[in-house]
Amino acid sequence: MNRYCLDDNLQLQTFLDEQTSSTSKGFEGSQFSETKLSWLPDVIKDFILPSGFPESVSDDYLQYIILQFPTNVTGWICHTLVTSSLLKAVGIGSFSGTTAAASAAAIRWVSKDGIGAVGRLFIGGRFGNLFDDDPKQWRMYADLIGSGGSIFDLATPLYPSYFLPLASLGNLIKAVARGLKDPSFRVIQSHFAISGNLGEIAAKEEVWEVVAQLLGLALGILILDTPGLVNSHSVLSLTWLSMRLLHLWFRYQSLAVLHFNTINLKRARILVRAHILHNKVPGTVDCNSQENILVWERFTRPSIIFGVSLEVMMGGERSSSTVMKLLKLYANEKYILMLNSQGKDLKVFVSFKVGASSMSVLRSIWQTYWLDKHWDSTEGVVDQLARSLSEMEDKFNDFMQLLEGGGWDTHQLSLKVPNNVLIDFC
Repeated sequence: MNRYCLDDNLQLQTFLDEQTSSTSKGFEGSQFSETKLSWLPDVIKDFILPSGFPESVSDDYLQYIILQFPTNVTGWICHTLVTSSLLKAVGIGSFSGTTAAASAAAIRWVSKDGIGAVGRLFIGGRFGNLFDDDPKQWRMYADLIGSGGSIFDLATPLYPSYFLPLASLGNLIKAVARGLKDPSFRVIQSHFAISGNLGEIAAKEEVWEVVAQLLGLALGILILDTPGLVNSHSVLSLTWLSMRLLHLWFRYQSLAVLHFNTINLKRARILVRAHILHNKVPGTVDCNSQENILVWERFTRPSIIFGVSLEVMMGGERSSSTVMKLLKLYANEKYILMLNSQGKDLKVFVSFKVGASSMSVLRSIWQTYWLDKHWDSTEGVVDQLARSLSEMEDKFNDFMQLLEGGGWDTHQLSLKVPNNVLIDFC
């Protein structure tokens, strides 16, 4: 957290507050978790534990996850040994009279898997907080990235001497895809379980998946048994490409029919824009159909950069005059919004104060779109900021009422406040 003070010369001074903002809830499980992991550096905790730990999880989470670790280690040891036996059974090593060839092949095979697992480790540790906000996007990206990994697998027959690097790279990319797929898919399953029946939803999904797997395997064997395919790698590759493109098209169509009633950043933009322009908001079906599954936030206009420091927002200017104007202007808000009007499009910077919530993010988006519509380059920036805040004060409650009337969940917004830069003033 950044703490800002004005010195004797009325210059803005920045201090880094090392104290954490989390407070103890008094639960025995939370105290146990904090005691057990007090020796871990914060950067490691952020990588291996959910955001807000221990308050964000149940009391038994840490003990369960610690015991799961040796469980998985022993399971993968068994997988390595079984792989060696399977390779020996299909003929690897049988001609040498020893198991050395099978063991060597197994080492290469599991090394490929191990390198690939690094991808899942990176995704889970670095990007674990993304999937709740936009599961449709990340599920689609998972298939696109996984398709790229399969290309390296297809290239292994062409370069058999480079089997390990090609297969490892392919596995690494596919592991990244799986790291994106599994969490986002669980969020989608939770969306279906409106009766608290997540276990049954997952079980029935397994039924559909197994039936599809058996049918796909049968059709795959039939294709491989077609004369000319086995000996023609180019024909095999073209067949794979056509099937993969069809697969991606079906995946996009299946994700496009999902209708979430939660408000994430993409849907917030659509809803706010409709309210600013037409004084109404689309329902959940219409809004989800307008949502672009593939677009990146950085390519969306107007451009909003959340969680910037005051130094970046002010362009390095530390004079108290502008800072004091902004502090007075945003005294009733848990954020500070400033804009850069240079160029064709507006670029908006948002800093969040200590205590900011998802509602603060939504209010900053509303103010951004009002400014984007009513921006006048001949008028002063501070004056327009003041006018936008006045308009938001008059119309934001109406916006929230329209959201509730349209079936949107306004109590749990999927709009996260960046926790890397929070500002406080002394």
